Amino acid sequence: MRMIRALLPAAFGLAAITSMPALAETSTSTATATAGSASHVTSSAVALVEAAATLTPGKYLWENDVAAGPVSILISIPDQKAYVYRGDALVAVSTVSTGKEGKETPVGVFTILQKKEMHRSNLYDNAPMPFMQRLTWDGIAIHAGKNPGFPASHGCIRVPASFAKKLFAATEMGATVEVTDVSYSGDMPAPRSDAQMTIAANEAAIKGGATEIASR
Repeated sequence: MRMIRALLPAAFGLAAITSMPALAETSTSTATATAGSASHVTSSAVALVEAAATLTPGKYLWENDVAAGPVSILISIPDQKAYVYRGDALVAVSTVSTGKEGKETPVGVFTILQKKEMHRSNLYDNAPMPFMQRLTWDGIAIHAGKNPGFPASHGCIRVPASFAKKLFAATEMGATVEVTDVSYSGDMPAPRSDAQMTIAANEAAIKGGATEIASR
């Protein structure tokens, strides 16, 4: 997983952080967006990343959703944060609570298998799981829940309730969710499924071959 993430930025030629739109909505404050020069976009991106680094439990940031492309989600266990992309642009960051010791949230690349606005656990005392987005059939999901600032769940990824509602509305069935044991860094591209990574690698290889032929 670490090697794949290290190679992805070069393969995709992405600059996820510097391509983000201006910060327009947070759970704690609102910034006014202005028409975007490159320097404005860059400064807004820096502001978002810096603000995300100091989020307190139960808080999140969400930008105006003006980027194009499908929504994907990166969950960083060491950060206890979710990073939401639309296409290649980072549009939201939220605090999360992943699985506690002995019930750790599994790492890997998943897809959203099921969505239910109101779901109850059939494993843990019929516990409510609002805005549930299932990642595995054995009980791992993203849903609204207590967000104390550290791993405290039975394996699910708990997010703040208002963030869970926005995320539920933004995602589609089959969306890619990556859970990683690596802290977020600015050169991390949007999560891709295995099929998407294979297609991108093939396209990069074809492009590289064409460039080599043209330079002869």
